[in-house]
Amino acid sequence: MHGILVRMNDGEALTEVSLAWLQKAGLAALYDLAIGTISPEEFRTRSADERSRRKITAKADAERERTLLAERAAYLEAASKANFEKMESDPVLRRRQEARDLRRKFGVGYVEPEHYPRVMTFIKRLDSGKRISPEEFAWVSSHAEYCLTDELRIAYHRVEAEALTLDWNETGDAWAAINASAHWRKANEPQQAVAITATASAHARKKLPKIRSALMTTRGGALRDLKRFVEAKDLGLQAHNLTPDDYRPCTLLGAVSLQLGDLSSGHAWYCKAEARGTERFSVDQDIRAVLARVSKEERKRISAFLFSQDPERFKWLRGAGTEAQRS
Repeated sequence: MHGILVRMNDGEALTEVSLAWLQKAGLAALYDLAIGTISPEEFRTRSADERSRRKITAKADAERERTLLAERAAYLEAASKANFEKMESDPVLRRRQEARDLRRKFGVGYVEPEHYPRVMTFIKRLDSGKRISPEEFAWVSSHAEYCLTDELRIAYHRVEAEALTLDWNETGDAWAAINASAHWRKANEPQQAVAITATASAHARKKLPKIRSALMTTRGGALRDLKRFVEAKDLGLQAHNLTPDDYRPCTLLGAVSLQLGDLSSGHAWYCKAEARGTERFSVDQDIRAVLARVSKEERKRISAFLFSQDPERFKWLRGAGTEAQRS
């Protein structure tokens, strides 16, 4: 359009292509001016009329488009309502939709047909706050692990934590409090673990050393989750003094020492944990968890130190920068 106006302003004749474009665009007044059949004064009058008609046409087109969109929206709403009513009246469709909603809630995608009944029972029980038997949890963990999402794991541990907390409140059984604390931590609620172990510890002063040590260790782990490392280390040392042959306080002290920057002590405590019976795989998983929680620079420092202490034992730490992030 700009090129056409420039040529006309310079008094140059338009090409056949340009004239055809003016006709196709509905610019009749400009076309007639270009071929010389009307004067500039007549063009101004006719072009004003054309602009007015175009505005009216555009407004009518916009209104027609809005009407079509509204009709389409109404149609889709009616179709959706009809489908919903059909689903509500059809128990099979309703159950299928409820199952899809539940899987979506817990981040579970496709389930193999042979696993479907037990997996859905597992999900429904957790959604209703009912406990899962150890056997059923073991079955899902081994046969349908691909369905055991983070959301489902957290739900499982929260249900267990709530049940064990209730058990502790009703019976005063210290082991119920200890196990509840472990589940609260795995449900990503360490503050609940700190609360229940505080109460249980106050009632356990005359308990056996093993019980007091377990309470201190799980409480220390919860404080470690909350980054209260000095308090966690103090509890770990007390627990170790009570049960020097138990690997659990040693594992706690190994992790806390690394996170406090005391790498030599961290390595020594992990060695003590392995000497007392913990599996090397568990120590490696614990170290991975520590590496995932610290800064990139600290991750490199810890990895380099442990590798220097035992290159064969910690050869997996060569790629710890990315491995820790993946884990």
